[in-house]
Amino acid sequence: MQEDQRALWYLKKIPLFQDLGPEAMSRLAETVQIAEIRRRQVIYLPGDPGRTVYFVNGGRVKISKVTRDGKELTLAYRGPGELFGEIALVEGGPREEMAEAMENALLTEMERGDFERLIQTQPLLGLRLARLLTQRRRDIENKIENLVFKDVNSKLAELLIRLANDFGVDDARGTLVALKITHQEMANLIGSTRETVSLTLSQFTRTGLIRTDGRKVIVADREGLKALA
Repeated sequence: MQEDQRALWYLKKIPLFQDLGPEAMSRLAETVQIAEIRRRQVIYLPGDPGRTVYFVNGGRVKISKVTRDGKELTLAYRGPGELFGEIALVEGGPREEMAEAMENALLTEMERGDFERLIQTQPLLGLRLARLLTQRRRDIENKIENLVFKDVNSKLAELLIRLANDFGVDDARGTLVALKITHQEMANLIGSTRETVSLTLSQFTRTGLIRTDGRKVIVADREGLKALA
């Protein structure tokens, strides 16, 4: 009973479920599992069965594609309240991507069959899910377009603007990106190498577009970055 109450508390914080009534939420809480995931722990790998969908209750999860020779392209990060592993809902086949906790995370795990039955009885949930999947498809299409047609300067400038929008904190020097993100992670996000990203960030620093504070980035000239993006 205590675990069900804990699960219910977390489920109420997930935007996708905001239209569910108390009875439906209580039944849902009985079917899910809460899992604590350590930083850098792999949640699933390509080829693993796609039987489960996940919701992030706390922490940050990286979704990526990894080649046989170890090259990695980060597709997205999922944070509190967000769904991942959703392709299992559509295809039900093996995983095609990798999911890894970038920091200690708390996840809600739900079996694919339980989620499907919930959607069948909750039309608004199905509509919300369809909209979410459509937006994520657009995000992937935009990412492919950027990877193919933009140079590193443009891709990195756009990434910095997005990070400033999503994680920015006002600072006397500009907008501080309040997120620990390495040069390698940035490279994985834009399909480049760590060395190229480090060199480009140094160029941005010299031209006054950004500043650094330890391992954090401060966007000093947002308009200048937008002109490059």
